[in-house]
Amino acid sequence: MLRIVAVLALLFALDASVAIAQTPARVRGVVEKVDDQSVTVKSRDGQTLAVKLNPNWGVVAVSKAAMTDIKQGAFVGVAALRQADGTFKAQEVVVFPETMRGTGEGHYPWDLTPESTMTNATVDAVVSQVNGPQLTLKYKDGEVKIAVPAEAPIVTLGPGDKALLAPGAAVFVPAQRAADGTLSAGRVLVGKDGVVPPM
Repeated sequence: MLRIVAVLALLFALDASVAIAQTPARVRGVVEKVDDQSVTVKSRDGQTLAVKLNPNWGVVAVSKAAMTDIKQGAFVGVAALRQADGTFKAQEVVVFPETMRGTGEGHYPWDLTPESTMTNATVDAVVSQVNGPQLTLKYKDGEVKIAVPAEAPIVTLGPGDKALLAPGAAVFVPAQRAADGTLSAGRVLVGKDGVVPPM
């Protein structure tokens, strides 16, 4: 019995060391090739990146949405840039389905563009303004106000068929980079009906 406990302890320690050794790596681009074990993406900066797909990997469909889908109480993710006056201007908005409420909640740096931020939070208020609607987003540690200009893409997420993941498809892959540089992921976000995942 003690031997089994010792083996389990070792396995948990190994899992922890693997998790520590990996860092987030967000891959944005177009699929070049795909099979059941990996996807190769031509990234937006011209790199060809191979991403190993974990067992039981899945596809999330990214579909077009509209400002009318952003209602009080909705859970959203907004990439934004801080403006000179301290306010934020949205670069894109993701309207999460209710089943994904709480995903990545908070306000933190993002890598969509230099100096961009991401806020995953609940919409507390939507106020009409001359330059576009302003969202008040509340998360567990605070709140932020973000203006949504007309040019900011708005999308939503839903279940996706693996058939969407084909050469030429636009994707966003939330991957992990191991110490040796290899990439792996458990899900791939794929644009549906011509949508390019804007996150």
